[in-house]
Formats: sequence, C-alpha cells, structure tokens
Amino acid sequence: MLALAMVCLLIGAGIPGFSDVMGYRPGRLAALPALLLLGVLLIYDYKKLVILIILLRSVGDMALESTSFGIGSFRMGIGGLINLVVIVIACLMVLERPRLFPSRLARYWLPILLVMGVGVVFSYEMGAAIKIYLGMLSYFAMFIIAVYMVRSNEDFNKAIRLVLWSSLIPTLYSLVSIVLHMRGAGFRLQSTFSHANVLAFYLTLLLVLCLYMLKSPLFTIKPLGRLVIGCYMPILLVQLLLTQTRSAWIACFLIFVLYALRFERKYLLYLLLLPLAALLIPSVHERLLDLGQANQFVRYAPMNSFAWRQLLWKSALEWMEPARMVFGYGLDGFGHFVATFFPVDRTVRWDAHNVYVQFLFEIGAVGLLCYLWLYARLLWTLKAFARIDRLSGYLLLAVVVQYLIVSYSDNLFRYLAFNWYFWFIVGGACSLANLQSQSRPVTAARPDSVSVPPGHQGKL
Repeated sequence: MLALAMVCLLIGAGIPGFSDVMGYRPGRLAALPALLLLGVLLIYDYKKLVILIILLRSVGDMALESTSFGIGSFRMGIGGLINLVVIVIACLMVLERPRLFPSRLARYWLPILLVMGVGVVFSYEMGAAIKIYLGMLSYFAMFIIAVYMVRSNEDFNKAIRLVLWSSLIPTLYSLVSIVLHMRGAGFRLQSTFSHANVLAFYLTLLLVLCLYMLKSPLFTIKPLGRLVIGCYMPILLVQLLLTQTRSAWIACFLIFVLYALRFERKYLLYLLLLPLAALLIPSVHERLLDLGQANQFVRYAPMNSFAWRQLLWKSALEWMEPARMVFGYGLDGFGHFVATFFPVDRTVRWDAHNVYVQFLFEIGAVGLLCYLWLYARLLWTLKAFARIDRLSGYLLLAVVVQYLIVSYSDNLFRYLAFNWYFWFIVGGACSLANLQSQSRPVTAARPDSVSVPPGHQGKL
C-alpha cells in the first residue's frame, strides 16, 4: 500500500510538468491517463485487452493522430503506446507458454526483421526508421498473438467474427459521412480511417471474410446470421466503391471472379453485371476514365494518379546508385531523398506508393527478397489449409494474394490499423494449418465446430 501511495504521489507531482511539455492540448494530455489505463488492463487481463484493441482499433486513426508528440521525424502518442502494448502482450504470451511458440512460423519473419534492423542503423532518418521498425514488430506481434489465440477451428471462427464486429462503428460513421459530404466534389469515403485507401483495403479483407463465413463448411452460421451477412456485404461493397480506390476494386473483383470460376460459376453473371452497375455511379465512372488521360509528364499540367506513380518509380530507380541496389539507403530513405530525384513535386515528402519499389530503395534487393520470402512461405503454409477444406483454403490464400496485389500501387505496408487485422487473420489461419501439418485435428471443444469429414471438403 505504501508503494502504491508513493506512485500516486509521484504521478500527481508530475502532472503539472507533463502538462507544460504537452502544451495543454487535450489530445496530448490524454496520453498519461491512457498509459495508466493500458497498464491496468495489461496487468488485469491482457487477453481481454487484445480483444478490446482488435474491436476498437478500426476507429482509432483520427483520434490517435491528435495525441502524437515528439521531436523531428520521431513522433509518438497513444497510438505508439498501444503498439508497444501489443508487442508486450505477444512477449507475455510466449513467456507464459513457451512450448506453444511457433518456431517454424517465426523463422519466416526472421530474415526481413534482421534486414530491416540493419536498415534502421544506416537510415538517414533515424527517428522515422525506428517508428517503421516498431510498426513491423507490431505486425509480427499480432501474428504471434493470433497463433496463440487460435488453437482450434472454433477459435479461428471467433477471430473472424471479432474482425467483422470491428467494422460496425466505421460502417455507421460511413453512413453519416455519406449523408453529410457525398454531394461535395471529389468525395472519397474514409470513415474513421486516416485515408480512403486504408478503408478500402480493410473493406476488401472484410468482404473475403464474409464470403468465408457464408461458404466455408468450417464456419458454423445460423440462418439469421447468414441473412445478416448477406445483407451486410452489399453495404460493404457500396463503401468500397465510394472510397474511389481502384486497386482495391481490381483486387476484390479478381478474387470474386476466380472464386466464381473455381467453385460457383452461376455467380459469374452477377459479377459481370456489377461493373456495369458501378459505372452508373458518376464518381466511379470519372475515376476509371481518369486512367485514360494525362498519361504524359508535362510541366505544370496534371497527371493521372497511375501515370504519376509510374514516373515516381522510374525516377527513383534511375536515380539509385548501382552499389546501393544490394542493401539500399536505409529505412525511410525514399522519403528522405524523394525531393532530390522526383521532378514533379519537390514540396511533399512522398512514399513510393509501391511496397516493392520502396523496399528495394530502402533495404535493397536483399531486403526485398527477404520480404517476398515471408509471403512465399505464408502462401505455402496456407496452401496446406486445402487439406482441411479446398474452398476455405482458397479464400484464406485470397486474403494474402489481395495484399500482394494492392501492394503494387499503394503504401500498404505503412497502414498500421489495416495490417493488424490482416496479420491477425493470417496468423490464425497459419496456426490452423500448422496444427494440421502436425497431424493434430483442427476441431473445437464445442460440438458445433467439428472438422469436415473426408469426402465433404469443399462441398456446399
């Protein structure tokens, strides 16, 4: 009790000084009570804290951004504290049950984590590089957390439900945004996320998970739940169209077309009609027409976004010194040098809008190969899911393939909120596949989640 009283006194004495440092801004002042709350929840029940984080992180981008503070390129706030908490929770899980640590799955991450660590050391922007590396560690932590939480098919089904429940508040907020702002020119729906693109990629993940819930024989769903999901998918699809994110449209459309070709060809007719219906929306029509014009760089003339990206990539790769092709310029090197090599706009600190180009520039060919190695091993692991069920295996592979597709034209690696949901689902799926490879039945304790009998796999 004496120790607790001393801690309270120290906190009370430090509050005035803390307020001075934070400039008496409400968002920044919230960092201290948030830290104390996170600490209490971490001590009380860190597993419930994980569930709370997954449920609410989808609504945190704008609120957490207002709490950031720091010096130069290194800034931190409540969002950074939550990142550290996620990493700590992963460490606690490993320490509590070391025998369950997925050493084989963790080895997939080791090369890219080591190369990125070297990239931090040689970075020109040390503060920003550390932040990027901590973000990558938080993705790995969320992956490990999912592996520990998903020990049966029913556990994985709960994880999918949890991610879907996280979309409820963003969807309600989207409806409000549409009513208030859709009439404005250039409207792009972003809901509670920091950018419309982040919402778009989050929605593509949700749509595939909804299809999994409806079609996978490994997912038990009642008729009312099936009806709710069937009605919810069009709402998610409309939101996706209103984000105006073409790469997400393409990735999502390809996944559903391939699903129809492989499993239910009757859906091809609906999928062929869908683009025609989408073209009736003026903003969608204009967004697609934009790709056919302004494809050449002319000084003081606008370019369409894809042509702009191509010029950015070409400028970066041509500027790179051959000696730097192996190990790159260090983490966040692209942003540091972009004003030097990009002729269109030297006033904004752009990222590459292409994960592969960005990694090649920052951690070289070695780092890019390590990054691709991670996904190659993930795809190989998830391929084993087809032994459980062919259709379910396809949908889980589609989640990773979508990620790789949209990484070609966007800064997907930097979108922390989306990446947490992505790695939580992928980690859970890899856990099930890993259990299957160890000849352990992928079943749940409850009788409503038994594994699919041989001969029924993939049949609906």
